[in-house]
Amino acid sequence: MARIVVVGAGISGLAVAARLATVGHRVLVCEASGTHGGMLGRYHRDGFVFDTGPTLLTLPAVYRDLALKTGKERLEDLVELVPVDPESRHLLPDGSELALPNASRAGVVRALDGAFGPGAGERWGAVMDRARQVWEATRRPLLEEPLTDGTAPLHSDPYPVAPRRGLARLAGRGPQTLAEVARRELAGQPGPTALLSEYALRFGFDPRTAPASLTVVPYMEQTFGVWYVTGGMRALADAVYARCEQRRVEFLFHAAVSEVVVKDGRAAGVELSDGSRIEADLVVSTADVRALHGQRLVEWDGEDEWPPLPPARPGRLTVLLALRGARPEGTAHRTVVHAAAPGDELSALFPPGGSGSRLCERPTVQVLRPDDPSLRPDDGHETVTLTVTVPRHGAVDWDAPGLADAHADRAVAQAEAAVPGLRERLLWRQVRTPADTERETCAPGGSVPGPALAGAGGAWLAAANRSPLPGLHLAGGSAHPGGGLPRAGMSAAVTAALIGTP
Repeated sequence: MARIVVVGAGISGLAVAARLATVGHRVLVCEASGTHGGMLGRYHRDGFVFDTGPTLLTLPAVYRDLALKTGKERLEDLVELVPVDPESRHLLPDGSELALPNASRAGVVRALDGAFGPGAGERWGAVMDRARQVWEATRRPLLEEPLTDGTAPLHSDPYPVAPRRGLARLAGRGPQTLAEVARRELAGQPGPTALLSEYALRFGFDPRTAPASLTVVPYMEQTFGVWYVTGGMRALADAVYARCEQRRVEFLFHAAVSEVVVKDGRAAGVELSDGSRIEADLVVSTADVRALHGQRLVEWDGEDEWPPLPPARPGRLTVLLALRGARPEGTAHRTVVHAAAPGDELSALFPPGGSGSRLCERPTVQVLRPDDPSLRPDDGHETVTLTVTVPRHGAVDWDAPGLADAHADRAVAQAEAAVPGLRERLLWRQVRTPADTERETCAPGGSVPGPALAGAGGAWLAAANRSPLPGLHLAGGSAHPGGGLPRAGMSAAVTAALIGTP
């Protein structure tokens, strides 16, 4: 039985702790804040309840496996899962709109044909067929297995070359970026291009530089579906925390780790901010890997062995809205109001030459309207959450007076296309910025980690789960296989498997 300290009680820390304790390790979780859940936070006020982080779940099989392996129960015995249908509704700046059915490739093709004209659905379907090849090529090495020193195969983009006619077929080179996929394979149509680009933007990627392999993200959603957890995503964190307690995992809250203790060239425990030390045989850190570097949590002779980190991603502005009036029947759970000028939004988020980020006047806004009575005081009110991808704290000073409220005003104005009369129904709002995310989760700049991707010479791979320092393992959004709820659970599974049984 090894003594293991897990740094961080976010969903990945909870999942890895539950797995390790189940196979017989003695596990202690140190959490800087006063509660578990990390990004899966919750905000209460006047009978309204909001998730402050992720709100929808893809690949629930990851957490089904966790429930089974740590307690021989179905995930559905722990939380209620509801498929989201339509998966999303999209409002484009030219006035067109479409609703994408959940987990129906054929339905998506029909929806695109109806919205953008004959042939649009067929072209999208062909892109998803090639994305399936990305999924098949990368599922095991990029999602289910540890990242090894031999990452070279993942440096090449597995997105295949599309069949081409005439002299074009002699070129033999597939698209290098997501934007090239849209231009060459979606005929550059504004509607499908905006649809594809939104998947990149949602996770903080620039479609002009993100590899074509990012097509695997819409493929996974449209193939395996999108789900809502009744009571909000915090209910999932609560269920995994309860499983940890059942497996006798110990927790220390308000216990910020200031240093990973190194002894005889390996991790030997942690030091807390109050100066106390906790000895351990192994340490699993779910802290952002940039925090390990930037805050000097690890100091040892082999520091130059750490691989370079991918560029920091943007963060999210979240606006929580308490509305008077009932949620209309048939309202979509998720509506995306696309930016009025997509090129301007990308230039604002990803300035050429890194000349300095700015805020887009009319950005892409995700409008979330869950039909969940447990989140509202009564059926005469509604909870609505708006999320916007924005520059991280530091690229923009989110603590500057009035800045957050001004950008929230822009988001609300955009969202009114999806929620008519929104401002007249508003009782109050709560604005959360990347600066808040940084303070609450210690993520540098409040950046939201995205999925690891193949291609681009390995530029978008995450840190390996076995760190260069013996005895220190890495899990969570900044570690392999990257950010997002499914990958956080996969990261925990891979790390627990690396450590193994006592």
